[in-house]
Amino acid sequence: MTEQQRLAQLSIDTIRTLSMDAVQRANSGHPGTPIALAPLAYVIWARHLRHNPADPHWVDRDRFILSAGHASMLLYSLLYLSGYDLSLDDLKHFRQWESKTPGHPEYGLTPGVETTTGPLGQGFANGVGMAMAEAHLAARYNRAGHEVVDHHVYAICSDGDLMEGVAAEAASLAGNLRLGKLIYFWDDNSITIEGSTALAFREDVLTRFEGYGWQTLRVDDGNDLDALDAAIRSAQADPRPSLVAVRTVIGYGSPNRAGTAKAHGEPLGEEEVRLTKQALGWPWPEETFRVPDEVLAHLRQARERGAAWQREWEQRYARYRELHPDAAERLSTALERRLPEGWDAELPRWTTADQPIATRAASGQALNALAQRVEWLLGGSADLAPSNNTRLAGEASFSADNYAGRNLHFGVREHAMGSVMNGMALHGGVRPYGGTFLIFSDYMRPPLRLAALMEQPVVYVFTHDSVGLGEDGPTHQPIEQMAALRAIPGLVDLRPADANEAAEAWRFILEYREGPVFLALTRQAVPHLERGEHAGARELRRGGYVLADAAGGAPRVILLASGSEVALALAARERLEAEGLPTRVVNLVSWTLFARQPRAYRDAVLPPAVTARVAIEAASPMGWHRWIGCDGEVVGISRFGASAPAKQVFHELGFTVEGIVAQARTALGLEAEQNLPGGEVAAGPTREGNDETSS
Repeated sequence: MTEQQRLAQLSIDTIRTLSMDAVQRANSGHPGTPIALAPLAYVIWARHLRHNPADPHWVDRDRFILSAGHASMLLYSLLYLSGYDLSLDDLKHFRQWESKTPGHPEYGLTPGVETTTGPLGQGFANGVGMAMAEAHLAARYNRAGHEVVDHHVYAICSDGDLMEGVAAEAASLAGNLRLGKLIYFWDDNSITIEGSTALAFREDVLTRFEGYGWQTLRVDDGNDLDALDAAIRSAQADPRPSLVAVRTVIGYGSPNRAGTAKAHGEPLGEEEVRLTKQALGWPWPEETFRVPDEVLAHLRQARERGAAWQREWEQRYARYRELHPDAAERLSTALERRLPEGWDAELPRWTTADQPIATRAASGQALNALAQRVEWLLGGSADLAPSNNTRLAGEASFSADNYAGRNLHFGVREHAMGSVMNGMALHGGVRPYGGTFLIFSDYMRPPLRLAALMEQPVVYVFTHDSVGLGEDGPTHQPIEQMAALRAIPGLVDLRPADANEAAEAWRFILEYREGPVFLALTRQAVPHLERGEHAGARELRRGGYVLADAAGGAPRVILLASGSEVALALAARERLEAEGLPTRVVNLVSWTLFARQPRAYRDAVLPPAVTARVAIEAASPMGWHRWIGCDGEVVGISRFGASAPAKQVFHELGFTVEGIVAQARTALGLEAEQNLPGGEVAAGPTREGNDETSS
């Protein structure tokens, strides 16, 4: 064994022992996979990964994703040994309260962690998004001889990652796009928590990926550093995405647990740790958290290499800026997601005299107006762009032949779309949006949750937001989705009431950087609302505001609504006012934003003394009592919808002026009026042949 080989092996075993020691100290975690993957991780990090531990946010760094997030101690060991801002004490506090080394990697908490992983398949799909962002920026801003955007995405995936449907969706998309900067490693160890993968997984994975359009490679021995190195070099040279199957033994070296499910998700035990260290030839089997000085010196050369790579890149970037100042300024604007002067000057406006339109249509017009001036805004749909109104007019499609295109085609892959957008946002330089029907937000809930957890500014365009979509029926009519989405911490909900508010929603979105936002938009046309001097569309950013107040005094009853039902609330207010019942209408366009307002503002909009309140929303009533109190009434839907024209569905489910007035009288403790005029639906006109009634 040469000195170089000895030092490499000692480094690998240091990664292994740190991982097993941290799991044992926490008495919780997954030791087997870090032990098995240490050689692969060493080859990637010591020989190929271009990064700078002193600057984890260097723009042109390679990205490394541990999609198998349960093996987090592998990543933490690498980060510490490479010289990131992570200490040995941090490793000793693995999985403890407020530590920088949580059970699964968390973006924004631990320096060097590129994305939050753990829910299997998510990291896999995030990497596809990162590669798409890299390809897009390179195509738009690189110039011949001045490739300032040029980096790879490496990821380690488990059997479980490849079982998840989101990985299949994302892999298919990546192959179609020929994302050659994507290099993934499959930890092929044939073990899951329950036992052998053969219990549920017998497919030929490499053949499947070949079908997706990937290059596939195999390394038969995960301890063979030269074979791993050769596979990486082959992957780097191929224009297709690459999947390298690496055969490993989970818990390698453990005399009693290697190759078994017992090595996966529980500590080895103190005695087994000692025996494993002995089997590996570790000179200090009785010690814990031992890091040889020569290993630390060897692996922390990453600091010097990283600093040199970044200096060289900065010199190239300076030359690029000198020769191509316009492109450089545009790239800088994109990387900072900076809004250019006059970016919102062309936002459309409507008056009450204009013909009613669906908020999805208004959203599409606003999006196109903004995209003309904000070139880092790009996105698409899960094969529903004509219905979601998410296509950018005059822009090319993002494809294997044109990565500069801004119209993304995710295919019928909602789960992958959400996860890919997370990866794009994490990469930076772009602001991604993706559209589908609100009902299908269920198919992408995991990435929605992770976007909120990571505070990533991803935009979701959810159209066909209620039973107002009509004839497609209950399979496509969302009922519980609004409540479920509002339950995600940090996810901003926006359900605009008319076209002007839909346009204003996009203005807010472009200015908002603190996390993800979703739009809930109508299929059916809605009227343009009359707004007073202090109830303009810009009040949207407060989440809730008084749209129409009681005439001539304090309100006796408050009607709260969102989206298309706001027009219904206004119509009901007119009836109540005519009966001598002073009524206020509150447009609660965003629960999240309203909850963030000072208590004084919220009390001004919803005076505590006014307890007669009625909430109106064509969705589950769940959660509305937060705003109306225990004694309030909700006109909602606690059943599935029905297939019929939208106007009839609304009427049959009680969304009529008559129904709202009756609920308001109940809230006031009054007997219901007899012989009230017939129900009047404010879902907006639905005209035969009007494009607002198309799918």
